[in-house]
Amino acid sequence: MLKTENIKLAIIGAGRWGMNHVKTAASLLPHENIVVFDSNPETEEKIRQISDKIQYSSLPFFHLSRGMGNIFQREHSNVDDFNAVIIATPAETHFEIAKKCMLAGKNVLVEKPITLVPEEAEELLNLSLSLNLKLMVGHVLLFHPAVLRIKDGIEKNEIGKLQYIYSNRLNLGAIRSEENALWSFAPHDISVIQYLVGDNPTDVQANGGAYVQNGIEDTTMTFLSYPNNVKAHIFVSWLHPFKEQRMVIIGDKGMYVFEDSLKTEKLKFYKKGFKEVDGVIEKFDADYEVINFEETMPLAEEQKHFYESILNNTTPRTDGKHALEVLEILDKATKKLKGGMME
Repeated sequence: MLKTENIKLAIIGAGRWGMNHVKTAASLLPHENIVVFDSNPETEEKIRQISDKIQYSSLPFFHLSRGMGNIFQREHSNVDDFNAVIIATPAETHFEIAKKCMLAGKNVLVEKPITLVPEEAEELLNLSLSLNLKLMVGHVLLFHPAVLRIKDGIEKNEIGKLQYIYSNRLNLGAIRSEENALWSFAPHDISVIQYLVGDNPTDVQANGGAYVQNGIEDTTMTFLSYPNNVKAHIFVSWLHPFKEQRMVIIGDKGMYVFEDSLKTEKLKFYKKGFKEVDGVIEKFDADYEVINFEETMPLAEEQKHFYESILNNTTPRTDGKHALEVLEILDKATKKLKGGMME
């Protein structure tokens, strides 16, 4: 059982996703064990609507973590004994904030991407190892019960030898000006594919197109090649007529289809494929069956996993090593994308 009274949490950044972290933490931890740091003057009232026991502190400077130097020494915040920090600030601030938190002796859960460049992520990983602190990254889909069920099925040989995976993450808007569709959408899929394959790609290729804003790709296709002839491709776009979130996992005995955007039948198993009979390749094709799973909230499961890793001294599923691998793939894909752009 999770001893929530032993977790004392600081949440840095309470924008849209950060506020989701605040609400989730309030459902898991004693409210007096939570403090929220944010620079928006409207945040305090939102916090009060959740609980008047949650502490709040205004951060006057967020950009590049200015003003962070004495965050854990402020007397009014009572956070000297905090053992957990969730960072939900803009991605360009992640490195400096996470580094200062760990140097202050705090275990850190930082939202994805861990940083914007692999060298900074590697420095955070090495720092966490040298200080014996937990460094976890918010790849929330790795806490989705459907993804965990797929991983379990692969390990139990339910679909046979893994062959290839494809993922579509498509929608109309919202357009981002600070990042392209690859960085906005693909980290989710890369993290899941890495988790399911359990290896690093031997080759990364990518191409795409920028149509709405110059230099910011609205649609990209990324191709990953893994050992043992496992392939994957990821199609992301915010320039699409309808919403689609679909991942298909192909094995030589069967196939999974995971569609998180559906209200029902989100995970299906198809017993389809090809087999050799008397030297002749034949198709086998059966109707799908729905795989039911417990409807848990991935963000709550992610936070509980973070707290348990601290209390039990275990390695988080989405640790710094996993986050670095995802970032390195994004970095390689970006270089191929920019190098292969057509005028």
